[in-house]
Amino acid sequence: MHSEYRDDEENLVSDIPALTDEEADHDVESRDFHVRTGSDGSATGLPVPVWLREASHTFPYKWVPLPVRKASRAVVTWVKGPVPPRVLKIDPIYPKIQQAPIQLLDKYAPKRKQRIMLLVALYACWFLTWSLMLKQQATTGSIKGYGKPRNLWCGASFWEEGNGCGLNGNQCRPFSSAHLTFRCPANCKGTHLLEERIVGNKSLRYEGLVVGGPDPLDPDSIPVYRGDSFICQAAIHAGVTTDATGGCGVATLVGAHSNFKASKANGIESIDFPATFPRSFTFQRLSASQAKCPVDSRWPLFAVTAAALVILSIMTTSPAVFFFSTFVIMFLHVGLVSDPPSTANIYEAISKLLERFLPAAFVSYILYRTSALPLLNGLTAQIEKTVLYLGFCFIGALNNYTFGPLIPIERLTPHDLAQPGAPFALAIIITLILLIVGTQIHWIRVSGNMPKYLAIYAGMGLTLIILLVLPGFRLRIHHYILALVFMPGTGFQIRPSLAYQGLLLGLFVNGVARWGFASIIETPVALGEVPSGGGSSWWGAKSPNVTAVVHNVGAMVRGGGGGIIAAATAPPAGDHSTESLLPSTIPIPGFDDGTSTTSTPNITFHWGPLPRDQGIDGVSILINDVERWRGYTDEELYWNEEEVTLPRRREGREKSQPGIVGGEKSLIPKLDLDLAFVQESESESESESESNSNSKSESELDLEPDFDFEPQFIRFAWMKGNSAGRYSKVGVWDEKGVWHDIPS
Repeated sequence: MHSEYRDDEENLVSDIPALTDEEADHDVESRDFHVRTGSDGSATGLPVPVWLREASHTFPYKWVPLPVRKASRAVVTWVKGPVPPRVLKIDPIYPKIQQAPIQLLDKYAPKRKQRIMLLVALYACWFLTWSLMLKQQATTGSIKGYGKPRNLWCGASFWEEGNGCGLNGNQCRPFSSAHLTFRCPANCKGTHLLEERIVGNKSLRYEGLVVGGPDPLDPDSIPVYRGDSFICQAAIHAGVTTDATGGCGVATLVGAHSNFKASKANGIESIDFPATFPRSFTFQRLSASQAKCPVDSRWPLFAVTAAALVILSIMTTSPAVFFFSTFVIMFLHVGLVSDPPSTANIYEAISKLLERFLPAAFVSYILYRTSALPLLNGLTAQIEKTVLYLGFCFIGALNNYTFGPLIPIERLTPHDLAQPGAPFALAIIITLILLIVGTQIHWIRVSGNMPKYLAIYAGMGLTLIILLVLPGFRLRIHHYILALVFMPGTGFQIRPSLAYQGLLLGLFVNGVARWGFASIIETPVALGEVPSGGGSSWWGAKSPNVTAVVHNVGAMVRGGGGGIIAAATAPPAGDHSTESLLPSTIPIPGFDDGTSTTSTPNITFHWGPLPRDQGIDGVSILINDVERWRGYTDEELYWNEEEVTLPRRREGREKSQPGIVGGEKSLIPKLDLDLAFVQESESESESESESNSNSKSESELDLEPDFDFEPQFIRFAWMKGNSAGRYSKVGVWDEKGVWHDIPS
C-alpha cells in the first residue's frame, strides 16, 4: 500500500539562509571585505582610498591643487597626534620615599577634620612668626635726638623731576634747616633710571642718580648732594648705610649749594654739577650708641615663608590647597617684604597690597582651573613637586634678586633695547623661549590636545597683533602677562611643566604685587620715548624751537655755540623815547632786577607763536634744572607771548669759597627736632640772622669784582594749564656769557 503523498514543503526548515543586509558574525571574510564610505561611521570596514574619494563629483575641494591638499592632509594628521593619544603621567622616582609623608599623614591624621586642623595650625604658625618679624623691622628703631626713622624706597629723593616742584621749587620747601630720619632697605645700589634724566647738560639713563659728594681732593670734607639725588644711594656713597643690609641715617637739608663734585665711593659713582641748586643735603655722623636700627630681615622672613611652603608641599596632595596657599603666601611676602611698592610706611603698603590682591585672586582662580589643576591632579611625587614647582616659584617671585640684576632689559622699548648688552640678552631669552615652546608643543601633540591649544593661542596671538598695530600705542608685555600667556601651555603632567608653571606663577605674583595690573598698551610718552616725525598725538611731544640773543652792555661777541652776544647802547642824551635798544626785562626772584650799578647781561628767547590749536597756553623755562619762569597767554602781564627777555641770575660763587653760595661757613645748622618727616627748626630765624651777620649781603656780593658767574643750563617746554610738555634739550649760557644753541 502506498502512503499518501503530502507536500510538507511549508513545514520543513530550510537550510538556505535568508537574504538580509546583516552579516553573520562568523563570516569574517565577508566582514573584512565590506567597503565603507567617507560618511560610514563603522570601524569594521576598510577606508575609501583618498584618490577614489576625491575623484567623486561630490568632492567640494577639487579647486585646491593636489600638492596643497596633500600637505594639508599631512598637517592635519600631525596636529591630531597619535591614535590613541598618550596619557601623560609623572611616575615618582623612588616612590616609597616621596610618598612617605603622605602615608605618615594617613596613619596619624586619617580624617578630613584632623587634616584641616593641622593646615590651620600651619597657617597660624607661619603668619604669627612672619608678621611679628615684619612688624619688628618696619616699626621699630630710633635715632637718639632725631626720633623714629621713616622707611624709604631705593629711589626716594627730595626733589621732583622737571617742574614737579613748581616755580622756583616752592612746592618742595623747606630748602634748609630740616632733617629726615630714614631707613633704607638692602640692595639699593642697583636702582637705576628707566627714563632719561637731565642733570645740567648730561643725559642719564639706566644708572643711579647721585649728584655731588665729598671733594675728591679732600676726603675728609663734608659730602653734599644735590636735592634730586637718590637718598639711599647717596647714603651708601657717603658710607652711612651699606648695600648688603641697608641701614638708618639722618639727612640734613643745607639749602643752596654750588659746584657739586663727582667722586666714586663704596661702589657708587656720583656725577658733578658745576652750578647752583636750591636744595641740597648732607648726612649727620652718628655714633654706634646713638642709632638703634633693626637689621634688614628680608632673608630671615623669606626663610620662614619658604619653610612653611615646603612643609605644606610635602604633606599635601590637594591641588587647591597647594596652589592657593603658595599664591597667597608668596603674594603677601613679595608685596610687603622682598619687593614692596614705594610707599611712605607699612600701613600704606598693606593698603596697596590689598588693592591689588582682590583682582589677582580672581585671575589666580582662572589659572588654577585652566593650568594648575590638570598638572597637579593625582600627582604623588611630593619631593619632585616641591623642588621643581615651588623652587622655581621662588625664583620667579624674587625676580628683583634673580633675573633683574642679570638681564639688562626692563621693557621691550627701543630705548631699553639700545642699552649695552640688551640685544645679546634678548637673543638668549628668545632662544630659550623657542626651545621651551618647541618641547612643550611636542608633549601637547602626543597627548592629543594640539587642536585645543591651537585655538587658544590663535586667539591670544590675534589679540596681541591687534594691540601691537594700534596707532599711538606701544605693546607692553609685563610679568603678569607672561604668566597669562604661557601658563596654559603647562597644563599637563610632565616634569618640565612643573618647573615652567612654578616660574610663571612666581613672575605673576612679583609683577602684580610690585607693579599692579599695568596696562598692556601704553603711550610712547608714558614710556619716555621721543616721538619721531612729529606724528605723536600728545600735545607736549614737541618742545619749543627756541632762538636766543644775548645782550651785554658795551660788547659784541659771536658765541662759540652759534649764538650772538649783541651790542646794546644807551639812548643818546636828550632822547626821551620810551623804547630802549635793550628789550624790557621781567623782574624775577633770583635775577638781577637792573637796579645794581654793575652791568648785567640778559638774554632774549624767541619761540614764535604758540600752537593754540593744541590747547597750549604757556611756556615753562628750566634754568639749572629748576623752573625759574612760566608765562601764560591769559596773564595780564607785559610779556610778548612769542619771546621773553631774562636777566642773568645772580647765582655764583666767590673765588675764595668754591662750594657754598654766599661764602656761608657752616653747612649743618644746630636744630631742635621733633618727630615729623621733614622737621623745620624752631631756631631757623636765629640761624638765618646769625648767618646774615657773618656773611656778605646779596647786594654786596653783586658788587664784588671777584664774583664768578656760573654756567646756566636752560630748557624749554610748552604748558597746557598746569601740565608741562616734554622739555627740550639743553642750551648753555656759559660763565663767559656765550650762548650755545640747543642741539637739534
